[in-house]
Amino acid sequence: MELYLKLFEVLFPVFFVVGIGYYLGKNNPKIDTTFITNFAANIGTPAMIIYSLTSTGMSFDIFKNYFWYYLIAIFIFTIVGIVFLFFLNTKDIIRELPPFVMPNTGNMGLPICLFAYGTQGLGIAAAISALIVLCHFTLGVFLADRKFDLSVILKNPPFYAIIISVIFLYFRIELPLFVENTTFLLMYATIFLILMSLGIALTRFKVFSFKKALISSIGRVILGPIIGFSIIKYFNLSGFAAGVLLIQCSMPSAVLNYLVASIYSPKKIVDSVASTIVVSTVMSFATIPVVVFFALKYFN
Repeated sequence: MELYLKLFEVLFPVFFVVGIGYYLGKNNPKIDTTFITNFAANIGTPAMIIYSLTSTGMSFDIFKNYFWYYLIAIFIFTIVGIVFLFFLNTKDIIRELPPFVMPNTGNMGLPICLFAYGTQGLGIAAAISALIVLCHFTLGVFLADRKFDLSVILKNPPFYAIIISVIFLYFRIELPLFVENTTFLLMYATIFLILMSLGIALTRFKVFSFKKALISSIGRVILGPIIGFSIIKYFNLSGFAAGVLLIQCSMPSAVLNYLVASIYSPKKIVDSVASTIVVSTVMSFATIPVVVFFALKYFN
């Protein structure tokens, strides 16, 4: 009974805030989320990365290890995505690959890992999320635009937050208390805003090909945790860090995939990416509780 209560305590706040966003989006279709997007991209996410990586007791070695573990997961996600899209007779496999490869480890993954494992879980989750952020603005742009643009990553504030955090971790530099307190406040504000914006986004995205989106979503939210568990077993991982890895592998497709696609890809691709995001997110409301339950029971 205690485990079920813990599961409720972990997931209810996340799903409730997403629900608030969905309610606001349905009742006010013209609600402007530009402020949330700009705040999260330029201030909130960098602050969240800095606090999560430098103020949660994580060492550079742990950061490095789980950064590489999830990089392996991304490679496997890529192979699985290519196979799925091939059998779906997808004409432009490259541009439709990002929803398979880059899950929502930030908007949903970070708060769930925080509530499941506390600040120690947040640190591991942030290491994984940092990798996904880098992938969005390197691999994601490359897949969507068919060319690599270094200026995109150089204009991205979270990139510099990652570099600063890694330097602090490597040299074991303590974050000044006033910076820690500031990033702490910004982090929690950001978590609330991005969860709410996720709910609003679900009211705006449309599903254009349900069958294709459903099959793609199965690859994301069903095979994702299976891949995560396989990595855990192969490297003989244990404890809360393994649980965080499993949870982060189970996340649905990230909304940022849509934002990148809308800038660099044709409308048909954008519609397909949006469809996968919607269906995988809705499916995750059923799959995430199962994964989190498993993680809390066996990796604590």
